[in-house]
Amino acid sequence: MFTDYVKIFASAGKGGNGAISFRREKYVAAGGPDGGDGGRGGSVIFKVDPDANTLIAFRFTKKFKADNGENGSGARKYGKAGKDLYIKVPIGTVIKDANTEEVLADLSEQGQEVVLLHGGRGGLGNSHFATATRQAPRFAQDGEPGEEKELILELKLLADVGLIGFPNVGKSTFLSVVTSATPKIANYHFTTLDPNLGVVKSKYGDSFVIADIPGIIEGASEGAGLGIHFLRHIERTRMLLHFIDVSGQEGRDPVQDYETINAELKKYSEKLASRKQIIVASKADAMPDDENFNKLKELAKKNNQEIFKISGATGEGVEELMNHVSQVLKTLPKEQLVEIETNKEKVYTLDTQEDNNFEIKREDKNTFVVTGEAVDRIMRRVNITDNESLFYLHRKLDEIGFNQAMKKAGVKDGDTVKIAQYEMIWED
Repeated sequence: MFTDYVKIFASAGKGGNGAISFRREKYVAAGGPDGGDGGRGGSVIFKVDPDANTLIAFRFTKKFKADNGENGSGARKYGKAGKDLYIKVPIGTVIKDANTEEVLADLSEQGQEVVLLHGGRGGLGNSHFATATRQAPRFAQDGEPGEEKELILELKLLADVGLIGFPNVGKSTFLSVVTSATPKIANYHFTTLDPNLGVVKSKYGDSFVIADIPGIIEGASEGAGLGIHFLRHIERTRMLLHFIDVSGQEGRDPVQDYETINAELKKYSEKLASRKQIIVASKADAMPDDENFNKLKELAKKNNQEIFKISGATGEGVEELMNHVSQVLKTLPKEQLVEIETNKEKVYTLDTQEDNNFEIKREDKNTFVVTGEAVDRIMRRVNITDNESLFYLHRKLDEIGFNQAMKKAGVKDGDTVKIAQYEMIWED
């Protein structure tokens, strides 16, 4: 089964907690704090698998999680970092955020890998919080949570040339003639249910890859039939061969077929609609006369496009077409067809340079809600039940301008302030 679209949920590992520990040795009357740091959580890394050509492995496995980092321990022992999780995907896989449709990665090169979800940073042990005035800190930091996302995996075939057109117009027969591919061929609609790839050998010049895309019908860009699932496979092609049946066997209007298919391409993607396109008048051996072909010739002239008359059954015009395709491909650059966007939202800050932004909203007359990574990060690093840790909390909040911002927002003595999962009473 050819699977080219799946949704999965992936999460990186949580960082290990820092340790609260004090040196205890014989003949050492009062050892200082020696709590070690927690280990970093494992990251989620996507990697190209050269042996895979479908996403079927993800149909039954939907959740992926990297290992958590281990907690720190006494004697300044650091926790072990969590093991990274490698997820193997076929070449041509595009990874998107399922909630925003933002493109996060495009794995289109052999051996390529990308760290998509970073593991949580390990918490600091209490040995980091000793000062001249606080020589025995009884608190440490918890580890940071790892990034997590629901992801869409889309497989987009990597082909130089895409064959497009209505069902049963001769694309599969053509592919079997010019390559070693063996698609199923029969004289009925929707013969091809899966995209087929074939490599054209150097007989026609430099080798290149052709993708036979299953028949596109009217409304495909909006989900009619299976068309929208196949349109993604021609996004990466550099050239399109538009097959149109000129035999007249089904009573179809070739000009109308041309316009219908191009309308669907345009609805799906303006960039795809502007791709280099050559008209291929197929099934020429079964033409009763030249009427349909002449209609296409006029259309090609009007649109300044090239047209070739071929027959996959007899081989008429095939070599001439492929020689031309080979030469044109040399003039068309390979471009980055999927734009990688920059995701501005992070589950947490991994860098040492931390984001100190936060937001204060008034929930009601006497209640304020504070949100933002800056305050959430600080709250994750304190033990709310320990007095020394609370002193650390107040100092860190003051350093990021929290107290001044609260007063500017109008907080008064006795008001309730909600931060993360905690509710606190404001005291001036």
